[in-house]
Amino acid sequence: MASSTGDGVSEKGKNSKKTKSQMEESELLSVPDGWKEAPFTKDDNPRGLMEESSFATLFPKYREAYLKECWPLVEKALGEVHIKATLDLIEGSISVCTSKKTYDPYAIVRGRDLIKLLARSVPFEQAVRILLDDMACDIIKIGTLVRNRERFVKRRQRLIGPKGSTLKALELLTNCYVMVQGNTVSALGPFNGLKEVRKVVMDTMKNIHPIYNIKTLMIKRELSKDTDLRSQSWERFLPKFRHKNLAKRREPKKKSVKKQYTPFPPAQPENAVDKELATGEFFLRESVKKRKKMEEVKVKQAEALTKKQEERNKAFIPPKEKPLMKKSAKVPTEGKLDIEALKEKVKKAKTKRLGAPPVNPAPPPQAD
Repeated sequence: MASSTGDGVSEKGKNSKKTKSQMEESELLSVPDGWKEAPFTKDDNPRGLMEESSFATLFPKYREAYLKECWPLVEKALGEVHIKATLDLIEGSISVCTSKKTYDPYAIVRGRDLIKLLARSVPFEQAVRILLDDMACDIIKIGTLVRNRERFVKRRQRLIGPKGSTLKALELLTNCYVMVQGNTVSALGPFNGLKEVRKVVMDTMKNIHPIYNIKTLMIKRELSKDTDLRSQSWERFLPKFRHKNLAKRREPKKKSVKKQYTPFPPAQPENAVDKELATGEFFLRESVKKRKKMEEVKVKQAEALTKKQEERNKAFIPPKEKPLMKKSAKVPTEGKLDIEALKEKVKKAKTKRLGAPPVNPAPPPQAD
């Protein structure tokens, strides 16, 4: 009995240790609400960087005027993180590089992203947000996803929507700024939002309407507010859209039937000499050949002439006239009229009239 009670106590102790360890792991994995990472300061890297890093990118000709206007603001924003920026209007390029005062090693990557966004027609007011810690950017290339140019333009317009409504809805749901320009889509915002934006853009280019993805994002947004459902699977709440065109595939009107394969090549068609040899015309004289051809031509001409004559004569054929009097059903065999039959007809006609007295009235009933 003592050994059994000892085993039960030891099992309870093990279970309690497991539950404690699981609670500690869950606490470590879960991020508390409102928590933010501490900013990177000069105290974290007082000695600075060992080597100089630089990045450069080209910009189109139509962005030259805008970059000239906002360039002092770009230099000021990058100067706060000790990054040098140069604008080369002759070559059409922008370059950024680190300096001796740069202490943040990731600042040069943010500077590179800033000049990329400016080159892709993103306004400076939005592009400067990339220098913040919780911001990232994604430039999605969509030019090579669709071969047909007209189809590409239609799908890109579908992503923007009427008066930019679809793009605005996507921005509100993902907390990202999205810019569609040419063959690229530039997105700026938090990491989770960028992931959703890329999925929507790629699906739209694959002929999946963005409204379906927007609907799922709206459902996810409402589910994330519930604390109980955060740790559960959301598949039962999300809609499942099916492709309707796959089941009813259109069949072609003219179906090409494949012929049976034969290793032997097809027989060569007979030429004019072979046909003459078969009929025996090859051995005739030229004068006889000409006479035969003339006879054939004359026969054809005679046939054509007769056809034309028939067509002309059709106009002179009188149409069939309709008879004026209808033939009576009963024709009297004799020339004399049947007077008795006429009298009966007159009597019947009188009886049919309304209010007419009967021809042969019934006798009144006699009293007993």
